[in-house]
Amino acid sequence: MALNYIWIGFFLISFIFGLVSLLMGDTDIFSRMMLSTFDSSKTAFTTSIGLTGVLALWLGIMKIGEKAGVVNVLARMLSPFFSKLFPDIPKNHPVMGSIFMNIASNMLGLDNAATPTGLKAMAQMQELNTKKDTATNPMIMFLVLNTSGLTLIPTTILGYRSMNGAAQPMDVFIPILLATTVATIAGILLTAAWQRVNIFQPTLFLGLVGIIGFVGLVMWGFGQMDKQTMNTVTKVASNLIIMSIIVLFIVVGMWRKVNVYDAFIEGAKDGFQTAVRIIPYLVAILVAVGVLRASGALDLLIDGIRWIVQQCGLDARFVDALPTAFMKPLSGSGARGLMLESMKTFGVDSFVGRLSCIFQGSTDTTFYILAVYFGSIGIRYTRHALACGLLADLVGVIAAIAVCYIFF
Repeated sequence: MALNYIWIGFFLISFIFGLVSLLMGDTDIFSRMMLSTFDSSKTAFTTSIGLTGVLALWLGIMKIGEKAGVVNVLARMLSPFFSKLFPDIPKNHPVMGSIFMNIASNMLGLDNAATPTGLKAMAQMQELNTKKDTATNPMIMFLVLNTSGLTLIPTTILGYRSMNGAAQPMDVFIPILLATTVATIAGILLTAAWQRVNIFQPTLFLGLVGIIGFVGLVMWGFGQMDKQTMNTVTKVASNLIIMSIIVLFIVVGMWRKVNVYDAFIEGAKDGFQTAVRIIPYLVAILVAVGVLRASGALDLLIDGIRWIVQQCGLDARFVDALPTAFMKPLSGSGARGLMLESMKTFGVDSFVGRLSCIFQGSTDTTFYILAVYFGSIGIRYTRHALACGLLADLVGVIAAIAVCYIFF
């Protein structure tokens, strides 16, 4: 129901802003808004079609892993920690392996690999769901883990900085790592509190401490490298790890005498069907976001925030980067465009340019993930998923601003 009210709100707010702009003499405002609906619809369709191949590939690979027993092994390894974080999922259930694959892909900044494994995990959790139209606690916890966007290697952001001539493309690496870790831990704590999960259980508490320690170790390791070495390690590590997973699944499948080709085809068919199912949900959310942008409502919000910050006598440099932060929960491609626009307008190595990159890397597309993940399994009632996801986003934004002032 939350998405229903927000979706309606986007259109009503956009229409009101459009009327005000028309009365003020902007006769093209509704033309721009209607054009945005067509453009957004086309983007939603092409995005879904573009995902078809990737979904087919990764769900095919996941099917090999399932039949080879690799996913079950991962589930048993992660069961002590995840059974506490997801207490409603049976111990050693295969969904634990899918959750791990999704989180690992997100941590490596491999968005295309993360979506199929996330959809697979959602489908497996839906099999355990007794109320098929209502999100369960495990689904919500998993979704918040995705929306908080824990990323160890922000591959695409570093690539954009390099393409735009940054003196040190990797200088946002540690700030992004800090901000996204804070957002993820906040998301887990908020959702756990809402679901009354005791985070001080030894296994769960030590697991969270271990995550923080691991991220800290990665930060320290990269901090010892020069720019060239860091770029090389980032590029090699992310691609090597994901390729190793593919080969591991295939080799183990051969060893277990699984017909890996047939298993891949079976999974790939599921990927194609999933891509078709998510088209209506993508059209709905992207059209609403496009109309909101075209109406000028976001621009007015930014101007209002800048005025308030200035009246309080505070440094308002961060305000010019806020469009990326506001857009990120709504649209990944929209936020990416605003990030690139900030780097072009203010300079790739400016405070605003760097902060836009940190915003882009510190959280994920909450509304997009809700629409796609829940839409793929027919969930209508999202319960506290949106609230927890947006609160984690807010913590990530605040952390990003604080970290940027510390580093730059």
